[in-house]
Amino acid sequence: MTYEDYLDEVTTLIAEKYNLADAAAIALVVKAQDAEFFVEHDANEALRTVDRVHKDAKTIFMASQKK
Repeated sequence: MTYEDYLDEVTTLIAEKYNLADAAAIALVVKAQDAEFFVEHDANEALRTVDRVHKDAKTIFMASQKK
């Protein structure tokens, strides 16, 4: 999937799995992008898998709960 599709999937999964509003899920993904969480994903298409979407969504959401 494209990098943009990957980000969309992560965002959608965060919203659905953790019962967040779309705007809140988008904010988490944008914050992760700003922190360069997705740099490797942009460079390496092999990292953009469905399994990785689930892992990254959980990682991003859990990190947001620690603050």
